[in-house]
Amino acid sequence: MNEAETRAEHIDPALAAAGWGVVEGSRIRREYPITLGRIEGHGKRGKGLTADYVLEYRNAKLGVVEAKAWGKSLTEGVGQAKDYAGKLAVRYTYSTNGQGIYGIDMYTGIEAELARYPTPEELWNRTFSAHNVWRERFAVVPFEDRGGYFQGRYYQDIAIERVLGAIADQKQRILLTLATGTGKTFIAFQIAWKLFHSRWNLNDWKTESEPTRRPRILFLADRNILADQAFNSFSAFPEDALVRIAPEDIRKKGRVPKNGSIFSLFFRLLWLRQAQPPELRRYPSLSRGISASIHRIFSTLSSSTNATGAGRMTKAIGAASSTTSLPLCSLA
Repeated sequence: MNEAETRAEHIDPALAAAGWGVVEGSRIRREYPITLGRIEGHGKRGKGLTADYVLEYRNAKLGVVEAKAWGKSLTEGVGQAKDYAGKLAVRYTYSTNGQGIYGIDMYTGIEAELARYPTPEELWNRTFSAHNVWRERFAVVPFEDRGGYFQGRYYQDIAIERVLGAIADQKQRILLTLATGTGKTFIAFQIAWKLFHSRWNLNDWKTESEPTRRPRILFLADRNILADQAFNSFSAFPEDALVRIAPEDIRKKGRVPKNGSIFSLFFRLLWLRQAQPPELRRYPSLSRGISASIHRIFSTLSSSTNATGAGRMTKAIGAASSTTSLPLCSLA
């Protein structure tokens, strides 16, 4: 019996018996592409990495299954299972030949033969042992893929999940380190998407009560082309949620607009160092946290107001990269 027959006749039914692809919110991703392969030049790539199965529940990757043919050893796929789980930052991974299941906990290093696959709820509870209201709310919101057009790379998914995990754990300082060309705008978009649709906001952040409003999110860029790129990338949001801020309008009106949820702003670093407009001085974390090397900052604005009635940024959550590809994240 070859691998394809083993999967169809034994592995797929075993996963279904555990509820994968059956329980609402669970999904089996077959032949999941992890990497496309190293670029070798002349239009050629090396061999890519593909996981036989990735188990998802509540929009989170929870497990990897590496399948081998019926006649192979049960542990034949352990090396691949560990490699794939390591790249995807998944805690639980499995090797199977259809006759048995060999499970590995990547955190504790415990390995053993198993009688069956864990159910989606069991694997969720093992992965996230502590109850967390905001983690649950973030998990309900799927990534925005525009009908399959937006497919995140594995390290982008990891970055997004770690930022959201840190927010759920009420961390006030978050640093993302990403090189040039690795999709920081895409990551910022997906984080904003989750925050927006889960109605995360600073007022309700540290409570378990139902959130009362959507957040206000500010995307800063030091070049117009980057602000345009961000504005276009965020176009999946409702039209009335997007606001492009012009510094001239701030000077003219004497206030920062708040009639939206996603704000995009082009600014000159010189303002923050020497000639910062009075309107932006009302956001003290901008001047404290931003250095001249910053290329891009993604931050979350508080809706609370100061004595003058202008919005103040009391906390910021963000990702930024310098012109030397050294990212920086600043929070007040």
